[in-house]
Amino acid sequence: MSVQETIAQNLDDIRARIASAAEHAGRKSEDITLIAVSKLNPAESVEAAISHDQLEFGENWVKELLEKEVSVEEYLKENSPETAGKVKWHFIGHLQTNKVKQLIGKTVLIHSVDSFKLASVIDTESKKKGVVTDILLEINIGDEESKYGIKPDEAVCFADSLRDFSNIRIRGLMTVAPICDDPESNRPYFKKMRELFVDIKSKNNDNISMDVLSMGMTLDFEAAIEEGATHVRVGTGIFGARDYGNRS
Repeated sequence: MSVQETIAQNLDDIRARIASAAEHAGRKSEDITLIAVSKLNPAESVEAAISHDQLEFGENWVKELLEKEVSVEEYLKENSPETAGKVKWHFIGHLQTNKVKQLIGKTVLIHSVDSFKLASVIDTESKKKGVVTDILLEINIGDEESKYGIKPDEAVCFADSLRDFSNIRIRGLMTVAPICDDPESNRPYFKKMRELFVDIKSKNNDNISMDVLSMGMTLDFEAAIEEGATHVRVGTGIFGARDYGNRS
């Protein structure tokens, strides 16, 4: 089986599982956005996914996202002009403030805002370019020392502290749940994320819309959907295991 056929088959499987989880939760599958996490995968793999109607992709590093975006757009203009300009890129990794300027205007959503300083820089750089940048607040829901993110008990106050920024819009929350063998063990974390989501939404600040809850990955996205995820981030389930040794 070719790489393109494998990716197509994997996408069909993931989509079927999303539909099943949504139905189990009394939700519509079309209300769940699948983000194909393409980090460390070549542009050719992204192009294979696009040919199977996948248009939303997640990247962890600014340089890789920008290079892949250019490469994919060039490919689409030549081979699938009707799709050119329709691919949406999500930045889902830890974002350094000195990389923000390069990223503004290149993504549909920045998932990983975890500090006032980072939010401030995104707001400033967005203002310079005359755009409003959509962001998510990253929550360290498991309170793990090895992970980035805002502590759950500080999330509501943190969101409120950003209310005066006019060039960012808080679309919701994101989390990376603890690594586990049993997806059910992460269900309490997903429930807590949903509670935080509702609490922050109730504040009705001008720059908060709160319509995105990004949680759930290859091993646990079904439980996340059942607990309210609107966006799930699936990488290895679509593209296979990554070779981290190839990262430059």
